[in-house]
Amino acid sequence: MMLGLLLARAGVDVTVMEKHEDFLRDFRGDTVHASTLRLLDELGLADEFAALPHRMIEGLTFRAGETPVRVDLTTLPGPHKHIALVPQWDFLEMLARAAEKEPTFTLLRRCEVVAPLTDGGRVRGVVYRRADGTTAKMRAELTVACDGRASTLRQAAGVRTRSFGAPMDVWWFRLPREDTDPAGLNGVFDAGRGMALIDRGDYYQIAFLIQKGSDAVLRAEGIEAFRGRVTTLAPWLAPKLDALASFDDVKLLDVQLNRVRRWYRDGLLLIGDAAHAMSPIGGVGINLAVADAVAAGRILAQPLLTHSVTTRDLARVQVRRWLPTALIQGVQRIVQNRVIAGAIADDAPIVGTPRAVRLVNRLPLLRRIAAYGVAIGPLPEHVPDFARR
Repeated sequence: MMLGLLLARAGVDVTVMEKHEDFLRDFRGDTVHASTLRLLDELGLADEFAALPHRMIEGLTFRAGETPVRVDLTTLPGPHKHIALVPQWDFLEMLARAAEKEPTFTLLRRCEVVAPLTDGGRVRGVVYRRADGTTAKMRAELTVACDGRASTLRQAAGVRTRSFGAPMDVWWFRLPREDTDPAGLNGVFDAGRGMALIDRGDYYQIAFLIQKGSDAVLRAEGIEAFRGRVTTLAPWLAPKLDALASFDDVKLLDVQLNRVRRWYRDGLLLIGDAAHAMSPIGGVGINLAVADAVAAGRILAQPLLTHSVTTRDLARVQVRRWLPTALIQGVQRIVQNRVIAGAIADDAPIVGTPRAVRLVNRLPLLRRIAAYGVAIGPLPEHVPDFARR
């Protein structure tokens, strides 16, 4: 959607295909980081964004055993010293409204891409299924796969993927929140478990970490056993756990961490999760995908306007976005393998204070670096002049 908006503002004829009628999906990532908030300023969408229901998070607090750590986002450079939590469907609809003001933009809903349209080894568009179940073809000078970690176009194109594995999966669920409850973003690691609580105003969106592949076994133990695990980590949540009537209220996220070796082939470009599936650590996935879109829009707008897009242009997008992707995934791998894997390995509580936690607590500079890495990240992008309002 972001790429469609940028290209349309450049005057490029662009069509975005969305499989569903709307963008309503439960437990999608909803974190909009400082880097993305600045992009919205540059797009002239700050007022529209401010009108959306959202929460501002100015810090991240987590506890490893009995030791708390606070990462303060108010030290960030620039005007946005916070992370915004906004329902992703509202965010996408806002971008769609902005894009639909441009005469060269089209959004097709209930339009499912089923295969690339190829000719002589080059991708020439897509085959798609319409709302009535019939299929049709749409030719395009360039096809961009933004269809996520299970990308249909990536699989059909036979693009090779490098997987880094993950020691955990995530259970997502909601619990009611009162004004007197802890605010912001909070995490706790102890007793062989880990959990993050995201303040959404009148409820918490909660991520509970489980060992990779253990979903079926743990569900078989029953909802009462799960309530007990939550209570062990955060006893103050016990009175709220009646809100979990059954495991129907608990959704599984299959955590993946991977990236494709080559983000493009002739006539096709992959960005976002289609090019690099991110761990939920830090909530960076949305913001990295948006940065991909901004870089792609800046690099490809002129070649598309002059009908001269080459694979070299597509390669420039990967060159621009590969380093920040690799750096962030590298950090996520370290956190997964050296912190989370041990924290959820068994039911033994954390003894003493982990060395990494002691270092972060002792050195304010490390906390500032962590805040910048999460909320802004390496090589942040800026909206090109042609798309600014």
